[in-house]
Amino acid sequence: MKKWFLVLLLMGIALGFGGIQPSEAVKDLKVAVAGPFTGSAAAFGEMIERGAKLKADEINEAGGINGMTLTLIFEDDAGKDGEASLVAERIATNREILAVVGHFNSSCSLAGKPIYKRAGIVALSPGSTNVNVCKGSDWTFRNLYRDDFQGQFIAKYIKSVLPELQNVAVLFDNDDYGRGLADAFIMEAKAVGLKLVASEAYDRDNTDFKAQLTSIKAKNPDGIFISGLYGQAALIAKQAREADITAQFFGADGVDSPDFLKIAGPAAEGTYLTTPFLFGADNEAAQVVADNFKAAYDVAPDTWAALSYDAVGMIAEAIEATYSEKAFLKQNRKAIRDYLASLDTPEEGYKGITGLTYFDEHGDTLNKPAYVKVVKDGQFTAAPQQLLNLDAPE
Repeated sequence: MKKWFLVLLLMGIALGFGGIQPSEAVKDLKVAVAGPFTGSAAAFGEMIERGAKLKADEINEAGGINGMTLTLIFEDDAGKDGEASLVAERIATNREILAVVGHFNSSCSLAGKPIYKRAGIVALSPGSTNVNVCKGSDWTFRNLYRDDFQGQFIAKYIKSVLPELQNVAVLFDNDDYGRGLADAFIMEAKAVGLKLVASEAYDRDNTDFKAQLTSIKAKNPDGIFISGLYGQAALIAKQAREADITAQFFGADGVDSPDFLKIAGPAAEGTYLTTPFLFGADNEAAQVVADNFKAAYDVAPDTWAALSYDAVGMIAEAIEATYSEKAFLKQNRKAIRDYLASLDTPEEGYKGITGLTYFDEHGDTLNKPAYVKVVKDGQFTAAPQQLLNLDAPE
């Protein structure tokens, strides 16, 4: 009797240890998607979720990954670094999750980075642009440009394409994204001969910008660069026009949301902004995705839907190439990281709808350009003149 009990006990222990391995009766492969699905940046989160789902659905309809279903686990960080830390801990300790698409906000990616590094799980961001997001961790990647490039690009664009804007002011969100982008813009603006007449900060939760705008109005700028997200940018534009400020507005990719148009209304008209990607008729693959997205959600996709679509595709490709049912979770996670790190040349890069993505030693993408949109007749449209030959900073 004792002998059989011992045999059964040993079998149970063996099965228990086997359960650590994904190989035991795996039916689906889980990837987390972390982003601001509630809060002040929720419009970004909605597009991220939809773009990610569209790609996962396409993969599963085509037979999945090596015959297994790709399942996305959505985690809401509300666009706040404190919440992002909690989300990162929850993801990192979930023994079924292989990798992370996210986060969106730079402050959230920076908060999650040490947690993901410690746990050994990849985080591939489709939206974080702060210079330091990828540095210092072998486990963090992104598939878009950095803010030092974007800030420099905006200053050069103004100088080259909008020469009437000689005196510029900056209004920036006092967080990692807003400060880093504003700093890069200010440095390059001075280098190319623009005159900085004012620089004002605001907090993410602000809704009243009259004090900053009053100070800026007194300096009579030709242009105002808003370094922040769409919600605050829209309110700034409205309140500026109400205060009879006629300066040309320029924003960055944080303003790139349809909700900027909804909130700002007529005050958005004429605003220029940079973006990592533009849907266009010359990109047939992207147009197919845009049509499928519109059919699924009854709205057009934006930049963040496209980048999230590609981020899920990259992770799925890595899993397909490396996943072993006999390996431990830690080994499968590392294999995904090693695969992404191996995409370090144009020849090895991932060919997605947002272009070719390959990485440097930090996990930064090397070749993604910036595009420019302008608000015309209440809609975003490609600016008549683009500058696509500017080199990214080292």
